[in-house]
Amino acid sequence: MPQRIANVLLGATLAFGISQAALAGSASKTQHPIVFAHGMAGFDNILGYDYWGDDYGVFVLDPCDSLFELTCNADIDANQQSYISSVTPFESSEVRGAQLADNIESYMASTGATHINVVGHSQGGIDMRKAARLLHERKGYRVVQSMISLSSPHRGSPTAKELLDNYRYQLVEMLANYYGNVVYGAGNDAIAGAKQLVFDDYEDDGVITGMKAFNEKYPASTTYAKDIASLLTAQNGLSVNPALWLVSNGIHDIDGDGYCNDDCNGDGAAGQGDGNPGNRDDDGLVGINSQQMGHRLDYEEAFGYLDQVHLRTDHGYVDNLNHLSQPEQMTSLQYVINQDHLDVIGVGPDTFDEMEFYAAITDYIADQGN
Repeated sequence: MPQRIANVLLGATLAFGISQAALAGSASKTQHPIVFAHGMAGFDNILGYDYWGDDYGVFVLDPCDSLFELTCNADIDANQQSYISSVTPFESSEVRGAQLADNIESYMASTGATHINVVGHSQGGIDMRKAARLLHERKGYRVVQSMISLSSPHRGSPTAKELLDNYRYQLVEMLANYYGNVVYGAGNDAIAGAKQLVFDDYEDDGVITGMKAFNEKYPASTTYAKDIASLLTAQNGLSVNPALWLVSNGIHDIDGDGYCNDDCNGDGAAGQGDGNPGNRDDDGLVGINSQQMGHRLDYEEAFGYLDQVHLRTDHGYVDNLNHLSQPEQMTSLQYVINQDHLDVIGVGPDTFDEMEFYAAITDYIADQGN
């Protein structure tokens, strides 16, 4: 090979390496591992496809730590620690939260970690509140540092009540028997899972269920987690996942941006809607009036550098999840991510960059010193 060609190839290789190095590790490494808690019907990995993945099922915090590795996240530090927890897909958060706490304890014992951060999607953001309390009680100190919920129905979802009211045996039990038991194994209870996500106790059967009672028992308290915040999602129109569009428009209307403590219109979620079903006020399953916990976070997409997640204090802090202090905490679309309930976990295809999104969350957690 002529020397000139060899020099050109060497220079190109070095340039590629430098550009890759500049991209790699853009998100700061967190002080403590990040634990991911999946939502209802979730899993850790099926046939190589991660729940916490991009549109191709690649784990969002998989660092590019091997030579010529392509299916990875170049924005994640090679030494970033993370763990994907798997709990029963269809169950109450009483059960799932205890399983999550057990999983975290086992992970901590195997790695020597003394604290952890938790990111929970949908019901996973509810489960982690019970897990945080249990870990505090078991360890005798505040184990959880950052606790971030994403698209979580902290004050219930009308979809859960709709399913129980009209499709209880046709759909809910079928999901548990045919999907849940295949993915996880026996032990699923889809009825209990759906009752969990209705704000009030669903029926007089001697067992108190629902988010109202759960919120009183497992609050968003800094006793159990140092920093508590939430990321909200809402998207309407043709850009919503077709299955979610059918649920939220074809079957029933969520109308999820009206203020009212308690379930004032009996739809299964705290709030009462504002009477305009065409608003971008839900993500296909959960209204924005249900999603804020702690402080609201703002996700800012960027071109040419790492996306950013910022803490916003405009709408105050939600610690009492049953009695919000400001109407804006249920009604404002400020800092709400324009994506549906499934886009943010890589169920697409869509134009949302999951790798950048979770790198930005990682960087935010690191900035908090966690």
